[in-house]
Amino acid sequence: MEKDARRLLEDILDREIEVARSLALNLAAERAALTGDSPTAVEGKAAEKVRILETIEKLESERRALYALPSSAGLAATVAERWRALMELMAGCRTANEVNGHIIHVRQHQIGQLIDIVRGGPAFIYGPQGKTFAKALRALARA
Repeated sequence: MEKDARRLLEDILDREIEVARSLALNLAAERAALTGDSPTAVEGKAAEKVRILETIEKLESERRALYALPSSAGLAATVAERWRALMELMAGCRTANEVNGHIIHVRQHQIGQLIDIVRGGPAFIYGPQGKTFAKALRALARA
């Protein structure tokens, strides 16, 4: 029984590693889409990321259920290498996702500044010392 449980755990971890690799590729593609000019591409990559994360959650549930079995006490040592590989992949994915979140934040800030300029609000410019300050501009359009 323990051998079957070990084989099942190894299979689940292998699938998790494969899905984590696809998440890493998706996050790289999402970053490229975020720095591009296609909102549709960003939406597509974000939707794909959600599907991948749902798959990861499902596999994690399967893995946790397997650990709950009484015969799983000695399984941890046999799958340590796979576990380390999975954790390294997921740490990289977390970092990539944080970078993508930062890009989104910067884009939102840029769009907010552009909207302020169109509305006639202050534009932020840089002075000789590199510090920003607001300079009032005329509105580009009036409704």
